[in-house]
Order: sequence, then C-alpha cells, then structure tokens
Amino acid sequence: MGQVEATTERIVTGKPEDVFDALADYRETRPRLLPQQFSEYEVREGGDGEGTVVHWKLQATSKRVRDCLLEVSEPADGQLIEKDRNSSMVTTWTVTPAGEGKSRVVVTSTWTGATGIGGFFERTFAPKGLARIYDELLAKLDAETAQ
Repeated sequence: MGQVEATTERIVTGKPEDVFDALADYRETRPRLLPQQFSEYEVREGGDGEGTVVHWKLQATSKRVRDCLLEVSEPADGQLIEKDRNSSMVTTWTVTPAGEGKSRVVVTSTWTGATGIGGFFERTFAPKGLARIYDELLAKLDAETAQ
C-alpha cells in the first residue's frame, strides 16, 4: 500500500485571515463552497475551526463514494487539518499571504492507497479527480472572499 497525495492551490482575493475564517466556518460558508460531489453535509460538533466534527459524502467518481466524518484541528496559524475518522484520509488547508489583498490557498489530501492494479489506478487517477473537485471549491472560495 502506498501513500496517495492530491494537491491543489490557487491565489484567491481576500486577506489571509478573512480567507482562513471563510474556510474554517463549517456552519455557514463551507456548505456554500462545496461542489456537487459533496452530499449529506452535516456539522455534528462545533462549526468554527478547531474542534469541529463534520460529515459529508464525497462522490469522487460515478462508482466511488467516500463516507467522511472529519475532525478539524488548527495546529498552526493559517492551517486547518481535517482527519477522517472513517479512513486514513487527511486534508490540510494552508492559507498564506500572496500580495496586497490576496492569499495563497493550498489544499493537500493524503491517504493510504489500495494495493495491486487497483492501487495503480488509484495513484494515477484519484489525485487528478480530487484536484478538479478542490479547484472548483477554491474558485467558489475566491468568489466568496472577493465580495
């Protein structure tokens, strides 16, 4: 079993603290940012960054649906980590300054992949599919924080 990693980044309009606050707002803002691949979204505890527990289903492909129950932590300024209780997936969101009124947002998901031929296909195609999903989410974040 190998580690699979998918990373997406985008420069978004908005000061880093405002962009981070939007990402960390799991009650109001985050649901508006989610592309159609996310369903059954529900905040189960908290709702604002550290200590939040959130559930969703992520349909990465027509046949692959992940049932995610995520614990959120904030280990450093500008960083959110979502650890899935149902799998090995960990998603890290990092927001840093990128010039006047702009922020760089990097999202990286890692998980332990399957073995054999299934693992080969997962390592080859899953990062690209997840990158497309996160790119759409980051585009919505940019529109949200530009207001």
